[in-house]
Amino acid sequence: MNDEIRESLDQLPPAARAVQGLRAGLVSRVIAGALDYLTVAVLTAGAYVGFVLVRFLLDPRNYHLPDLSFGTLVTAGIVLMVLYLWGCWATYGRTVGNRIVGLRVVGRHGGRVNWFIALLRSLGCAFFPIGIVWCAISRENRSVQDIVLRTSVIHDWPRQLVQLEILNTADRRVDESSPES
Repeated sequence: MNDEIRESLDQLPPAARAVQGLRAGLVSRVIAGALDYLTVAVLTAGAYVGFVLVRFLLDPRNYHLPDLSFGTLVTAGIVLMVLYLWGCWATYGRTVGNRIVGLRVVGRHGGRVNWFIALLRSLGCAFFPIGIVWCAISRENRSVQDIVLRTSVIHDWPRQLVQLEILNTADRRVDESSPES
């Protein structure tokens, strides 16, 4: 392990160092997911309030509250969830919930997932959220979405940027010493 990587790991609390780079289990992933659902619920409510305000500003004399069904709000929430997860995973590899819990979604070799894989993963998580339960059964702590798309969710508290590479499918630890080719 080179000095730069050792120094970045030394910046972490001792409890975090022990699991840094390991695939995350069910509990941490569920907590991060709950925070993400809360984030999307706030975004959906904010979008609704914004929609109401724009309608009021456009025609204040004939204004009345929009009659949106529960199904419409759920559909809007699902669309926002897919867009939120897709954008976060494709750009940063982590959502707000992942950042708070210290997790990151990585591709097969430990790098960032590409836009297409991030889109498929976000669709899978939005329409089949129960797939996360498989990581409690899997020896590799991988959800159904992870298995199908060859991704992983690892413990990765923010620190200096280093390339990460997953050693092999049987090993849960990520090798931080060799950059991705």
